[in-house]
Amino acid sequence: MENSKAQNTSIAFQKWIAAVGIILFVGKIIAWKMTSSDAVFSDAMESIVNIVSAFMGLYALYLGGKPRDDNHPYGHGKVEFVTSAIEGSLISIAGLMIIYEGCNSLLTGKILNKLDWGIWIIATTAIANYVLGYVSIRIGKRQNSVVLISSGRHLQSDTFTTLGVVVSLVIVYFTQIFWIDSVVALFFGVYIITVGYKIVRRSLSGIMDEADPAMLGRLAEFLNQNRKPEWIDVHNMKIQQFGSRLHIDAHITLPWYFDLRTAHNEMEEMIRIIVENTERVVEFNFHMDDCKPTSCPICQIENCPVRQHELVKKVEWNGENISQRDKHTIDNLTF
Repeated sequence: MENSKAQNTSIAFQKWIAAVGIILFVGKIIAWKMTSSDAVFSDAMESIVNIVSAFMGLYALYLGGKPRDDNHPYGHGKVEFVTSAIEGSLISIAGLMIIYEGCNSLLTGKILNKLDWGIWIIATTAIANYVLGYVSIRIGKRQNSVVLISSGRHLQSDTFTTLGVVVSLVIVYFTQIFWIDSVVALFFGVYIITVGYKIVRRSLSGIMDEADPAMLGRLAEFLNQNRKPEWIDVHNMKIQQFGSRLHIDAHITLPWYFDLRTAHNEMEEMIRIIVENTERVVEFNFHMDDCKPTSCPICQIENCPVRQHELVKKVEWNGENISQRDKHTIDNLTF
């Protein structure tokens, strides 16, 4: 119920992003027609991307919130990464268009008009974009929405480029050196391409289930703080992200002489600790391993009735070693 409410909040705000994006785009087109400024054109092109991205994000939130089915056993959350990747690609294409237009103006020369009107219109859109982007990131972090966070960062990056356009228009207005406008457009074209690349890169890392060392490190930290001697080892931990949800796989090594109920309770205790320390919806696939003689040198159980070797070294779990594929032994530890 709570997750559904969060999903509805994200969708409602994404609709606002789409609506405001259309209004701001119209304003920028008016400013471009009035001024003939390449810098304003660059801002208008990015607004087109904002609109397309907003509607794609809206679709992603709708599809990502659908429950899992037979064809999508992990749900539909991955679509957020796909739409973010397309958004980043569109941003990069807009950057190339801006560079083309700027180069063309430098070669042919262009006279700008009504710069005072252009300055006021573009400055207003900058303020609106920043406020909208700030709120989008806040809500996105609260709801763990890749789409809203991506949209918010895009809107804020658009704000900074828009402010640069305003500054360039002010300079041209007072100096009447018109080529400055085209140079500024080229600069922001390169910047926009860079922003697009970073969004694509981040999206592809989610699609490809790239390891997240920071998240693994946080998991290891609170597991260390709450660990029990019976939890001999944790390894082969992997994290997958599906929209706002997480899926965690791991192997936990327990004493071989535990009965099934006791072993399962220990596993559930570890899962409970992870859930209490993670502000996300998490599903788990934990595998219980029985300890081997090679586990004795790292086992902290006192008075173990079947111990074959003394404790040599306690394994301090960290983001790197809990993702290690094999069980930890005294031979494969890095001290």
